[in-house]
Amino acid sequence: MKLLRLSGVGLLVAGLVTAFSGLSLAQGTATPQEIVKKVREAAAFLSKSGESGLAEFNKKKSNGVWKDTYIFVYDCEKGTIAAHSQQPGLIGKSLTGLKDVKGNLFFVQLCDAANKPGGAWVEYWWPKPGTKEPSRKISFMLQAGSSPYQVGAGIYDDKMSLDELHKVVN
Repeated sequence: MKLLRLSGVGLLVAGLVTAFSGLSLAQGTATPQEIVKKVREAAAFLSKSGESGLAEFNKKKSNGVWKDTYIFVYDCEKGTIAAHSQQPGLIGKSLTGLKDVKGNLFFVQLCDAANKPGGAWVEYWWPKPGTKEPSRKISFMLQAGSSPYQVGAGIYDDKMSLDELHKVVN
């Protein structure tokens, strides 16, 4: 796939682009407020449960999957995906070299966002489920307490500014 430049992740993107076709936009679009709330709940859960709680976020049907989005969990220190309900083949894979079409190392940016007090939003360009053309995706990331994990969820949106999104966090 030539839309995405990869460094050290091989053909992973081809699987990513098609893997999310199971999410249905007919269920509605998650709001930024819902994303912040669900990410905070997931972070609190993982903060208490630790590694044993990861299984909850690997289920295709759980509280971590709703409308057109889902919770994903990173281990930024290791540079890997720790839990992913829509693409379990990503678990344990390093995505630190993965770039969007604009050259953003968005995995790294998402990890940086999780380190900010209260979390933060990151924008990057990624194909919507079932498409190949990249669209603006915004994801909210948060550190899961004193656990080694960072929790996030995102939506496709080309209207809200990052300033507006950051107000949702506060």
